[in-house]
Amino acid sequence: MTELAHTDAHGALNRRAALASTAVATLLLGLKGWAVLSTGSVAMLGSLADTLLDLVASVATLLGVWIAAMPDDHNHRFGHGKAEALAAMFQVVLISLSAIGLAVRAVQQLFGQGGINEPDAGIAVSLVAIAATLALVAYQRHTIRRTGSLAISTDHVHYRADLVLNLAVIAALVLDHWAHMAGADGLFALGIAIWLGWGAWGASQAAIEQLMDHEWPLEKRERFLAVAARHPALIGIHDLRTRTSGNRDFVQFHVWVDGTMTVTQAHHVMDEIEAALAREFPGTEFLIHPDPEGLVDEAPLGAADLLGATGTSPALLAQGPPQS
Repeated sequence: MTELAHTDAHGALNRRAALASTAVATLLLGLKGWAVLSTGSVAMLGSLADTLLDLVASVATLLGVWIAAMPDDHNHRFGHGKAEALAAMFQVVLISLSAIGLAVRAVQQLFGQGGINEPDAGIAVSLVAIAATLALVAYQRHTIRRTGSLAISTDHVHYRADLVLNLAVIAALVLDHWAHMAGADGLFALGIAIWLGWGAWGASQAAIEQLMDHEWPLEKRERFLAVAARHPALIGIHDLRTRTSGNRDFVQFHVWVDGTMTVTQAHHVMDEIEAALAREFPGTEFLIHPDPEGLVDEAPLGAADLLGATGTSPALLAQGPPQS
């Protein structure tokens, strides 16, 4: 599969997952709105607020993955992949605001009065929400395995939290109404707020790393170097740099080859290395610069410079391929 076809296929999967989350959020918004009016539960109100933000976040995710899948253009030569990270950060802001608002409402409930009416309606809606969310989470997990989408991953974290949230609503309704445990509704609502805040913090880290062009994880970088080092003409690698933008990866590095090679021969070697890497890392864009063996561009490089801030073993970078 070519890089363009690979990107298009991932974009289509991400769009379908975003549409599915939007549809689920719309369904649950209507059901939970009715349940809040029927029960008067602050925990259910928190669940409703969370679902409203789910809908807004799902629309933002849909927009983000749609833009991220757009092909390169004159003003965006590296593509539009970071639209996913921006969509993810927008979700984080919404989740954080929801957590703060719910925490305030829960504290007011704890120090005020109010009971639960018709808990059966709230429990029934929560069970429907759990079933719909389970189906959505399974589909999102499938999409993430295929595409690695940051926006869908952030949406996935939120909907997984929704499963716990809906179970908490059921527990709050049962304890407050039938077990007569005063304050259970408010306490569960406060717990939900804390859960949402913690989820927002975790989800923000991946988005920030992508926006800041964070290097690949060490294990992935070492696997990359191992694949590149298989080529018999490759003497060493230095100045490795990696980053991710949406569902696309970008890598640039220098390689040492025999200094007596012609430009044509060196170019042929680069093509072979790139083809081997593309098979192991589909959808990745490579920029390879050949250097004569032992040549460095500026002052002599120390181990940290050779790593390109990767933290990878200098021996793997400086040595040639394993001897057969």
